[in-house]
Amino acid sequence: MNEAASDVPGAQRDRDVYTVSRLNRAARMMLERGFGSLWLEGEISNFARPSSGHWYFSLKDAAAQVRCAMFRQRNLLARFAPRDGQKVLVRARVGLYEPRGEYQLLIEHIEDAGVGALKRQFEELSARLAAEGLFAAERKRPLPPLPRRIGIITSPTGAAVRDILHVLARRFAAAAVLIYPVPVQGAEAAAAIVAALALAGARAECDVLILARGGGSLEDLWAFNDEALARAIVACPIPVVSGVGHEVDFTIADFAADVRAPTPSAAAEIVVPDAAEWVKALRGFAARLTQGIGRQLRDRRERLRWLGGRAAQAGPAARLAEQMQRLDELERRLRDFLGRRLMELRSDLAERRVRLWGASPAVRLRAAAARHADLYARLCAAENRELRRASERLLPLVRTLNAVSPLATLERGYAIVSTADGGILRDAAAAPPGTRIEARLARGRIKATVTSS
Repeated sequence: MNEAASDVPGAQRDRDVYTVSRLNRAARMMLERGFGSLWLEGEISNFARPSSGHWYFSLKDAAAQVRCAMFRQRNLLARFAPRDGQKVLVRARVGLYEPRGEYQLLIEHIEDAGVGALKRQFEELSARLAAEGLFAAERKRPLPPLPRRIGIITSPTGAAVRDILHVLARRFAAAAVLIYPVPVQGAEAAAAIVAALALAGARAECDVLILARGGGSLEDLWAFNDEALARAIVACPIPVVSGVGHEVDFTIADFAADVRAPTPSAAAEIVVPDAAEWVKALRGFAARLTQGIGRQLRDRRERLRWLGGRAAQAGPAARLAEQMQRLDELERRLRDFLGRRLMELRSDLAERRVRLWGASPAVRLRAAAARHADLYARLCAAENRELRRASERLLPLVRTLNAVSPLATLERGYAIVSTADGGILRDAAAAPPGTRIEARLARGRIKATVTSS
């Protein structure tokens, strides 16, 4: 049935038929969403720059190539002009040029592959040395406020040393300068700078060192990104100021140095004070010193005049009268003090007498005797109450006991008869004639002999 239905012309309405434009648009969206932004490294070929300012080129390796486009608003930020055969590192988005259905890369950022490798090496070394604490602020040493001799480690023929010497001569010509000549570029530069730092530290001829070089590319400044150089700067016993390159250039030596200057000239300005400002400050100090001395002299003259007048007024008689008045004042204060003290002692004595009387044994004995009498009276009263209660409980018992007691029976004229051995006679047959018996009466006992039974 499905095959038959497919032969019907109207069945084409159930098919999703793409146009070429729709296909290319869908493919572009899938590529852009599927890859996102990525980094690629390759060699430039077929570079073109039309009047629009956009860049078009191919990026290839040994086995494949891909078309690339970098629009004008992006390539204006590039730091170099690409050329065919140049190896570059790019950050790009994967896309598709819909009119021709061509897959391409839209370049967002481009950099020379060699420079990129150097940057990665720089960042890795910087992170490792920072983790060791070589760049820590607490490790940095302060610069001397007025160095007597300044050491300069740089090329003796470069523009940097001329700029430094010019600034030093202008700002503070009194400071001596010692140049340690070294190459500042090339494979041997880092080792030569390390040796110069060691020599300067061993000779200890300078109060501060300037490590300087003029501007240049990253490759030109690479000698100042050496690990051994960074450790030598940290180990140097003399404070080091780094003035390498321009203000936008940063090197490992800048981070390791005690102070980083943006340029060699700025480094010279940092290490010495401005002589003109010093002269101005000294003139200000001299003016203030002169004013201070004048005030001191005026104050001393005024005090001298006052002391002279006081000496004239304070003769021996005046001093004696003053001392006598002082003696009278002290005597009055002594009397007042003794009167107050005597009153305090009397009050204290009265208080102690009261406290002593309260603690007297006689008082305590009388109190104890009164308590004893009270307790004895309470004891006697309690004893009488208990005796009455006991008598009241005992009287019924006595009555009951008397009611059943044999002694009550004896009071009515009866007697208890027992044999000589103490046995009670209850039967006359148990006492034949001649038996000795004893009769107990209510009062007294009678002994008898049985004559008949």
